Amino acid sequence: MNSRSSHRGRSPAQAADRTPSAALGALIERVRDLPTGRGPGTMPRRKLGRVAVIAGLACLAAFASPGFAQEATVTVRIGSAEPMTGGLAAVGMDNTNAVRMAIEELNRRAMVIGGKRVLWELDAQDDQGDPRQATQVAQKFVDEKVNGVVGHANSGSTGPAAIIYARAGIPQISPASTDPSIAKRGHATFFRMIADDEAQSRSLARYAVDTLHLRSVVVIDDRTAYGQGQADAFARAAKEFGMRVLAREYTNDKASDFSAVLTRVRALKPDALFYGGLYAQGGPLLRQMRRLGVEARYIGGNGSCMPAMAKTAGDAVNGALCAESGLPLQSMPEGEAWLKRYRTRFGDVDMQPFSPYAYDATMVLAAAMAKAGSVEPAKYLPYLREVGYDGVSKRDIRFTPQGNLVAPSVTIEEFQDGRQKVLAVQQVR
Repeated sequence: MNSRSSHRGRSPAQAADRTPSAALGALIERVRDLPTGRGPGTMPRRKLGRVAVIAGLACLAAFASPGFAQEATVTVRIGSAEPMTGGLAAVGMDNTNAVRMAIEELNRRAMVIGGKRVLWELDAQDDQGDPRQATQVAQKFVDEKVNGVVGHANSGSTGPAAIIYARAGIPQISPASTDPSIAKRGHATFFRMIADDEAQSRSLARYAVDTLHLRSVVVIDDRTAYGQGQADAFARAAKEFGMRVLAREYTNDKASDFSAVLTRVRALKPDALFYGGLYAQGGPLLRQMRRLGVEARYIGGNGSCMPAMAKTAGDAVNGALCAESGLPLQSMPEGEAWLKRYRTRFGDVDMQPFSPYAYDATMVLAAAMAKAGSVEPAKYLPYLREVGYDGVSKRDIRFTPQGNLVAPSVTIEEFQDGRQKVLAVQQVR
């Protein structure tokens, strides 16, 4: 059982006998059975004492039962797995805060599921954006029998962790992972809140060719599951739309010096350079591009499409093109109102783009539990796919049989004066 009841190891009947209301009832019955005796006056002394005790215990029971009847309360623990330290900490901390805010709001709603009042708890763990650490976090959640998981952020962590959740039957919703191959594995427990790399790359390639009239590109990836998958998807889409892929290059997700690969790129004189990877390396890569005189248009996926990219790239970020696997906050159904609540709770932060999806992922888990009338993963999992939840980021949230979001959006953006400006929004069918 995944709920955190204090009656673990006892039968329901034994658990009920331990509750304050049951114990008080038993004590009242014992008091009623006390022998009576008559002294001076009209009422028996022991009967008078017995009446007073029963009245006092009944009053105590009336006050104790609602707040302390443990059989009427169930604790639901939601695991949040995010990179809260390291190069992706900006994303991880924002996502964790979004899940925390959702948990706090759920507790204020005083939800009742399956006839029991639900107490929601957050178990936030730092996976460091590292696949090995992510599997340790996933196993920890399984051992603790969490009721559901929001995470992980990067695809390199989500992929191996998804295998562990699938074996345990624990639903997992990623707010940020876009690697198409994860969904293609057929894990019944895997879901994602945003468009995958294939949808994102097709939108980017089409815009680059049809609107910007770019005809050639060099594709570079960071050799992570996320970066390589994204680069492969963009290369396929670019060729489909008539763009020449002049070369495939690679670096790694710990690199800081890109001079060798950029020297080769400069010699090819491409119209564009596509980078499959995250802002932690994408920003320095873009800075060094400009320093070495590479004039190609920088194009990146959702790993580049966030405020942190401007910090790592500096002034070189202006003119960079990127795709966000979803809607800009101001275009979300409840985006502006949610941002106000978020900043009231956590301060006037420069929020990263995945936070609303982490918040919605938490609420989707809760909505599926409510529909199923159970917090048990095996019982509410079948309700997740067709949950139909109206969230901050999207109305009528549902998932395909593979766990992808139904009808996601992709937003094409350009950095101007250090900030992202929306150029186009495309809905993926």
